[in-house]
Amino acid sequence: DTSWLDLESLLPLYTDEDRIRDLLGILLDNAVKYRRDDCPLQLTVATRSLPGDKIEISIADNGIGIKRDDLKKVFEKFYRVSTGNRHDVKGFGLGLAYVHKMVTELKGEIRVESEFNKGSKFIITLPLINE
Repeated sequence: DTSWLDLESLLPLYTDEDRIRDLLGILLDNAVKYRRDDCPLQLTVATRSLPGDKIEISIADNGIGIKRDDLKKVFEKFYRVSTGNRHDVKGFGLGLAYVHKMVTELKGEIRVESEFNKGSKFIITLPLINE
């Protein structure tokens, strides 16, 4: 449930608030699902203005991370990164594909930086829209 996300205080952005809330919710939910068992979860959500009337939103975690070979596939529909012996994470491989589609429909871009066993950072760049 992402109803607690107060997007007006987080983003100086005029856009489809429901879509933004959904995609941020998916990224935050994934961070929780793919946390490491050996340390407390750390999440960082940040925004910054970029030149050219754009905004960047980043969500970083200290979770299990993504192997280099999987990074180029994580936004593909039905693709699931192997979690090894971990069997408590359920899903169909649709969340990140949906996030990518929504960001693209909002005329933005998304990328991921990750190091296996260190964490991941998803970076979304969106154009600002004048009222």
